[in-house]
Amino acid sequence: MNRLTTSWGEFPLTRFPADPRDPLRAWDASDEYLLRHLAETDTDLSGAVAVVGDRWGALTTALAARRPADLTQISDSYLGRRATAENLERSAADPSAVRLLTTQDPPPARVDVLLVRVPKSLALLEDQLHRLAPAVHEGTVVVGTGMVKEIHTSTLQLFEKILGPTRTSLAAKKARLILCTPDPAADRGANPWPYRYALPADAATVGGLTVTNQAGVFCADRLDIGTRFFLQHLPKGLGRARVVDLGCGNGVVGLAVALAEPEAELVFTDESYPAVASAEENFRTHLPAGREARFVVGDGLADTAPGSVDVVLNNPPFHSHQATTDRTARRMFTDARRALRPGGELWVVGNRHLGYHVTLRRIFGSCELVASDPKFVVLRAVKRGGPPER
Repeated sequence: MNRLTTSWGEFPLTRFPADPRDPLRAWDASDEYLLRHLAETDTDLSGAVAVVGDRWGALTTALAARRPADLTQISDSYLGRRATAENLERSAADPSAVRLLTTQDPPPARVDVLLVRVPKSLALLEDQLHRLAPAVHEGTVVVGTGMVKEIHTSTLQLFEKILGPTRTSLAAKKARLILCTPDPAADRGANPWPYRYALPADAATVGGLTVTNQAGVFCADRLDIGTRFFLQHLPKGLGRARVVDLGCGNGVVGLAVALAEPEAELVFTDESYPAVASAEENFRTHLPAGREARFVVGDGLADTAPGSVDVVLNNPPFHSHQATTDRTARRMFTDARRALRPGGELWVVGNRHLGYHVTLRRIFGSCELVASDPKFVVLRAVKRGGPPER
């Protein structure tokens, strides 16, 4: 376990779920830079403090040690919120001293200090700044932070347009601060999120349907080409099968199955609050009243009963923020095998170069190529008897 050292103490921090083999820390140089800036400028933290986009709770945990009267974290990530809760507990913070909100919750009515960890998604940043702008006043201290490679001209333009005049700090350890002077009278325009678009006409059973996407959902402004390929090769004749759209995003894959298989039981799950909100709205919009499905924000299939699922559909991510890793995919595949009944199937779409077939053979014992093109493959793995291979 790594320890974050700040002017206010040392804090043992981990990501969630904690894995001693994971070399990635729960913070980076940009978190350190922001905390150092607050200490050096003796920023008044006695009022309402809001922390947006705190990936694993490093900022929130360190700030909780200062005991602000009103500390709120706003996150789009279930895993991030769980990490925050565990890191707060590990640091012996009073759990009632921090409000853990999601990006789908109403924001605080007033913010005196707004701290923003710049997200990978520019859309998510835009949406959150719009949501929080009414709570910001002339005296609000606004500081953003991110690695240099994450902060672009478009990032600064959003702060400038929505909140007020913006400048950046000098870089330190490849991190940079965004310093914004709020202008409550600024004409920020309307929040463009959620965003709606029509799916391509050739997108299997969902072709031509209009889908809703909350900010921060993967490929929120268009149908990504991997999903488009997957839609052409989904399993058929599922009957009353229990089908899980794992890492559902806006739920287009599960929606396609629900439309094609009227008796199938659908479960949509993702660790992203905006994703599951989008999936539920799209399902409710395009399925008849009375057709039910489950919508779960959580850690994949970790809480799903063993042997309770017939089919899992998965387009796994291969990035964890800025890090390229197959750790999430491996966990998804392993959890899918545990959740599947004997004879149950995992269907996966992925880039050819990721070599998921090797991982699936190791976990399931076999893997079948269903379809391929120059960029993507669709793979099928069936759960057989016996323990998974390691």
